[in-house]
Amino acid sequence: MKTYLVGGAVRDYLLNRPVKEKDWVVVGETPESMIAQGFKPVGKDFPVFLHPQSHDEYALARTERKTAPGYKGFAVHASPDVTLEEDLIRRDLTINAMAMDEDGVIIDPYHGRRDLEQRIFRHISPAFSEDPVRILRVARFAARYAHLGFTLAPETRDLMELMVRNGEAEHLVAERVWAELHRALLEPTPTAFFRTLKECMALDSIFPEIARLFGVPQPAQYHPEIDTGLHTMMVLEQAALLSDKAEVRLAALLHDLGKGLTPTEDWPFHHAHEKNGLPVLEQFCERLRVPKHFKTLSQQVMRYHTHCHRVTELRANTLVDVLQALNAFKPKHNLEDFLLACKADMRGRKGFEHKAYPQAKYMAEAAAAAAAVDTSEAVKSGLKGAQIGAAIRNLRIAAIKRFIAQRKTKLE
Repeated sequence: MKTYLVGGAVRDYLLNRPVKEKDWVVVGETPESMIAQGFKPVGKDFPVFLHPQSHDEYALARTERKTAPGYKGFAVHASPDVTLEEDLIRRDLTINAMAMDEDGVIIDPYHGRRDLEQRIFRHISPAFSEDPVRILRVARFAARYAHLGFTLAPETRDLMELMVRNGEAEHLVAERVWAELHRALLEPTPTAFFRTLKECMALDSIFPEIARLFGVPQPAQYHPEIDTGLHTMMVLEQAALLSDKAEVRLAALLHDLGKGLTPTEDWPFHHAHEKNGLPVLEQFCERLRVPKHFKTLSQQVMRYHTHCHRVTELRANTLVDVLQALNAFKPKHNLEDFLLACKADMRGRKGFEHKAYPQAKYMAEAAAAAAAVDTSEAVKSGLKGAQIGAAIRNLRIAAIKRFIAQRKTKLE
């Protein structure tokens, strides 16, 4: 049995990066012979097997033929006569089409090593255009390797743009778009994902809510970068520096969607964008089937990020209501993630990248003061229903007032 290590494992080995998963191609075998050797079949659409000891994936060498639109519209042919070179050419990029034999020798029929050294994403063949998911994959690779200097080959960018014009991106299914977005958000440079999609004209088709933000102006005194799309990318960049959580990064990305709805005659101001964007956010999450906990944080950041920015100006009752809306008084809450996203929003402006954000500490301390009140008296007072809630709210307002007074005393 001839086996070859292929794909990302070879690429990352040559980049001196950790190899997390190993995929293998088997040449000259059949499903029956693999099972006879103890491999467990797991592939639904093509012959893939798990190694009996390592549990790595071993796939029979195969070719593919386009039969219908979309990323599932392929006929697969796997047989002992399919060569390694035929298997590799069906892959997306040259840097993902290298193999390593059992002796450590690199097999590189499509010059992936050269492109790896030159830091270029280049498609292998015109067959790249047959699978729209590859648009997202290339963008995700950009998010992963942008910090190493990788760029998109002009001919690959042109081919991706042609795919978009031909409507291939319209065949992407929600689950796959979300899966690629989620993975991109966790990469070192998630902004490169969106820059790449914008570069090949795919952003409008795949993420129209984000594409709509580019070219929308904001007041220069608050946003020296002016452009809302640019600001959004800067906020995402700051969120990636502040948190490794995809939830925080997504909330940072989506927080200003409402500005894309502002009538042009009202530019550069965006009154009530925090509320106006909520239906757009709802549609975004519904369309991509975004998990609930991602959606919840994004809604909180969108609705209350400006409250956080001016938290020291809020009255005690308003601050208690905001904290209540953020679930800050429940045992499980995401106030810390909310504050990180707000901090990213403030820093995601030209010249503000290293500015202090004391509002986060202020709001966290206010929440702690309000959460520490003894609510047992209100519960035992004989009040019922909404009256209990109102009494507890008053206790928390009083606690926040004491907190505010103490802060003023310290400043004096």
